[in-house]
Amino acid sequence: MSAPLLEVRHAVRVYRLGGLFGRGARAVDDVSFEVGASGPEILAVIGESGSGKTTLARMILNTVRPSSGSVLFRGVDLAGMRGRRQRLDFMRQAQPIFQNPFEAFNPMKQLDRYLFMTARQFAGARTAEAGEQHSDTALRKVGLTLAEVRGRFPHELSGGQLQRVAIARALVASPSLLVADEPVSMVDASLRTAIVNLFRKLRDELGVSIVYITHDLATAYSISDRVVIMRQGKVVESGDARGTLDNPQHPYSIELRNAVLSPDVAVAGLAAGT
Repeated sequence: MSAPLLEVRHAVRVYRLGGLFGRGARAVDDVSFEVGASGPEILAVIGESGSGKTTLARMILNTVRPSSGSVLFRGVDLAGMRGRRQRLDFMRQAQPIFQNPFEAFNPMKQLDRYLFMTARQFAGARTAEAGEQHSDTALRKVGLTLAEVRGRFPHELSGGQLQRVAIARALVASPSLLVADEPVSMVDASLRTAIVNLFRKLRDELGVSIVYITHDLATAYSISDRVVIMRQGKVVESGDARGTLDNPQHPYSIELRNAVLSPDVAVAGLAAGT
């Protein structure tokens, strides 16, 4: 039996407050879950600001190391990765999508440069023509074309278009996993729906698993296969998305649902998922 795509095992991340001998604050506290054990899926990690979900995302991307516990990708502990080739291979397979697309791109750099650079580094594009082909293919998967993006700077696109370019840049690498940290919080409701539907399409048509980090229960309800609900660094509840959010058991989960996920939203989410 093959290993899950991603395994988080009893992961803890402690930050020291007040210097070396200061008190330790647990941003992530004994978190465990798997992604992709039985095929591509969308796992939503839900929590309010300060719940530890962004620190968890950084551990999954191997930019922050666990203080204890482990994060494994295809059965390999990220902490044990050695050498540039192994690190680059992981970076190709696990791509990030950030919250604010305007902060993800240099305002003085043309957007197609990012796509071409990713094609060279992760897709093996050795010529300008190959880089353009990889870039256009990825852009078409998110509803854009290279002709629409070529030569343009970030400020020349809307927030929704720019977030789709960010997703396309990640797709140039042909990843197995996307780690999307609050990817729709900076766009309006109509664009939020479009991007969320795009994630579902990437799972279904490209076989990409997604760790969808959010405080938005409505979008999590709409697209997720499973959910993990975090509070103060701990997982308080997890399971099948619809079952967990329709019938939460932990008081914090119940509070979140009652505050955010109205019956009308739940019905809309069900309709979107059909």
